[in-house]
Amino acid sequence: MFDKILIANRGEIAVRVIRTARRLGIATVAVYSDADRGALHVRVADQAICIGAAPATESYLNGEKIIAAARETGAQAIHPGYGFLSENPDFVEKVEAAGLTFVGPSSQAIRAMGLKDAAKRLMEKAGVPVVPGYHGDTQALVALASKANEIGYPVLIKARAGGGGKGMRLVSDPDAFPDALAAAQREAKAAFGDERMLVEKYIQSPRHIEVQVFGDKHGHAVHLFERDCSAQRRHQKVIEEAPAPGMNEETRIAMTEAAVKAAKAISYSGAGTIEFIVDASDGLRPDRFWFMEMNTRLQVEHPVTEMVTGVDLVEWQLRVAAGEPLPRTQEEITLAGHAVEARLYAEDATRDFLPATGTLHHLHFPDRLDTATLRVDAGVAEKDAITPFYDPMIAKLIVHAPTRAGAVDGLATALEQTEIAGSTVNLGFLARLLRDDDFYAGRLETGLIGRKQDVLTKTAPLQERHLAAAIAATSMAEPSDRPNDPFSAIAGYGHFSSLVHKRTVVHDEQLLEARVSAQADGALAIRLGNDPSDQPIIVRRDDPIRIASWPGHVTVFEGADAVTLRVPDRLQSAEESGAGDRLRAPMPGLVKLVRAAVNDAVRKGQPLLVLEAMKMEHTIAAPHDGIVAEIAAEGAQVNDGAMLVRFQEAE
Repeated sequence: MFDKILIANRGEIAVRVIRTARRLGIATVAVYSDADRGALHVRVADQAICIGAAPATESYLNGEKIIAAARETGAQAIHPGYGFLSENPDFVEKVEAAGLTFVGPSSQAIRAMGLKDAAKRLMEKAGVPVVPGYHGDTQALVALASKANEIGYPVLIKARAGGGGKGMRLVSDPDAFPDALAAAQREAKAAFGDERMLVEKYIQSPRHIEVQVFGDKHGHAVHLFERDCSAQRRHQKVIEEAPAPGMNEETRIAMTEAAVKAAKAISYSGAGTIEFIVDASDGLRPDRFWFMEMNTRLQVEHPVTEMVTGVDLVEWQLRVAAGEPLPRTQEEITLAGHAVEARLYAEDATRDFLPATGTLHHLHFPDRLDTATLRVDAGVAEKDAITPFYDPMIAKLIVHAPTRAGAVDGLATALEQTEIAGSTVNLGFLARLLRDDDFYAGRLETGLIGRKQDVLTKTAPLQERHLAAAIAATSMAEPSDRPNDPFSAIAGYGHFSSLVHKRTVVHDEQLLEARVSAQADGALAIRLGNDPSDQPIIVRRDDPIRIASWPGHVTVFEGADAVTLRVPDRLQSAEESGAGDRLRAPMPGLVKLVRAAVNDAVRKGQPLLVLEAMKMEHTIAAPHDGIVAEIAAEGAQVNDGAMLVRFQEAE
């Protein structure tokens, strides 16, 4: 076994690898960019070394710097995590040429499965069922459109390199094919440096079920059962679980045997995942699944497999890389209970899951659950920042229970007890998805979120009691449990009557005014508006409302939802406190396309420009009807909060 390893990654996967390495007595080296100088994975590793500037191309994607760091620190092996260089065969060869061990498969295996079209041809030869489609080299629009017509609409346009939903478009209408192809090519080129596409038949009631496989250097290969990853938004996984709901033994045997056959076809060593698309229109059947792709690395969702099998997959990776045989035979790997995982992202579900940034001024996860086992794999801690340079994942919450219902209920409860302030997050959306009738019943398919997106992303309106509690938190006064002692609530004390505080907050672009005063019983009376005759809302110290105050803001938590109010500086004018008639960049990015001009009359929801950020394209639409007075220039690089569009003032 190794004495020291370097983790060529960041965030929660780096922290997770360090946890297993420490248990095995292996020293760890973290690498970090300038943006990650104080990151959690840097703080928990035994050693840490800077490898470059914030952009991934200058740090986490720079193989030479990573190998140099491993040699400098005396690391014997490099664990790539997932993403970045984890499936780069050239990097694997450079690692081995430097006399180091790559914790993963061979470069030959990665190359064999790295391009979706070549991988599917290989799987066809191995007898693994493959989705009907075009996987050839011709990339001309006319040729691809012709193939799409032959396959039959709807079709999926997919980047032949990469994954994660980037460079993918669903096309139902032949007339929409040219624009969809162009958009997918732009996105694929930005994300993977490869704009070549393949076209596949779109399965109408699809489920995404994958099988965890593992091989060693002695010719052995096993599976660790299946995971269901059908709950997706924008072709990216949101909630994963093991085993797959509704799985019958006949289909499981067929699917896992096909997965092991695929792994053996390329003499696979290490952790890998065979992803299948499944036609679930008539339940799960052994003749209704097809190979999509193989991920030649550890998956983000690997914890659910660990929870139901009792296997530490990172430990297996390290042992196999060190030349040991697989720790268990196929017969010794068994299923126990059910596990569900939710990916907690900094993103705005109400704005089509737009990635968000920000500092996590308040971060709290529950310690435990009463009826299930909770695991939190976090890559950040309180006060850490979510930057625009990398994937905006905050953490993964995983729950294991004897039954699926117990695991789903437990995960929903864990999300409802989680508190995050400082960045927009998808907590409420995840909790609503878990409580959705179709999801709860196991009626899964990849279009579930898309069909119900409006309902799943709709947040409850701000209640007056929450607004009052938030305003109370911004006041110098606070509820007291010693009402007869004026010094226990000194800010609320007046010689002849309670002192009244006037407070102003901003919610949903609106200025809200209130008057706060202390009562004789120690509670606070909050009057919304300026009319002193209005009935006050009473806020007491023991009210079960969760609140977090942070610089210039206060966040109120209700279940898994949160509402943040901005507290303007008292010296700001009312005009400065408001949002104004401007549309600002939600994150740093490149203005890729501009679809409106000065003096154009636009309607609410009309696309105005396309912002490229985090390697994906985001359409910025008009928030209301209006006339464009200013608009950002195409090709402009903008910062978070920069003005993109200014509308003319209404006459």
